[in-house]
Amino acid sequence: MTESKISLAPPDDLKPRKAHIPFERALRWRARLEDENHLPAVSVFISQRAFVRFCAHAGSDLDNEVGGWLVGKWRADKETGEQFIIVEATLPARHIRHGGTFLTFTQDSQVTLYAEFQERFPNKELVGWYHTHPRMGIFLSEYDTWLHRNFFPEPYQVALVIEPFSSTGGFFIRQRDGTLNPHHYFGFYELNNRGNRSVVHWRNLSPETEILSVQGDNP
Repeated sequence: MTESKISLAPPDDLKPRKAHIPFERALRWRARLEDENHLPAVSVFISQRAFVRFCAHAGSDLDNEVGGWLVGKWRADKETGEQFIIVEATLPARHIRHGGTFLTFTQDSQVTLYAEFQERFPNKELVGWYHTHPRMGIFLSEYDTWLHRNFFPEPYQVALVIEPFSSTGGFFIRQRDGTLNPHHYFGFYELNNRGNRSVVHWRNLSPETEILSVQGDNP
């Protein structure tokens, strides 16, 4: 390890900008375990381009775990104050140590990711990270949970796990009380600005509503 220090969390006084939460132009994909007793701190919206990108990366190595960062926006609804994130891009991690059952972000991979994040997305937020579990299912391991707690500590930062063989995936989101269940994942909202067909193919999620026409302001 070198002496360089990387802060993945925003300053303590940073707050989300106000915007209209884009329910009206999104298709909700729901996981089976979701219910009214689980109240995530944020709702997750994903652009179709970002979904295609992290799925393509997930399928690029079916023998070893791969992963990276999720980049986008952290916002609060103008009317209700409900917080949400929009995943707009991905940063695949390089210089990692990985195998069929593990993924380690080395110091070099963190430094490279941070430099690329600052250069390519100076006005975006780091909203979470993703990695794969080939043939293992959707959950956070003890190490995953430790990494998420220490490197992605903000309530709005999420962890995405993708299982490429079964075409499944889910988001691990902190509850409003700050707790995180490593076995309880959530679905998301698929953003569709142009009325295109859905690109979501994960078999463990079901569509909840139809996409409505675009209304209101964009975040």
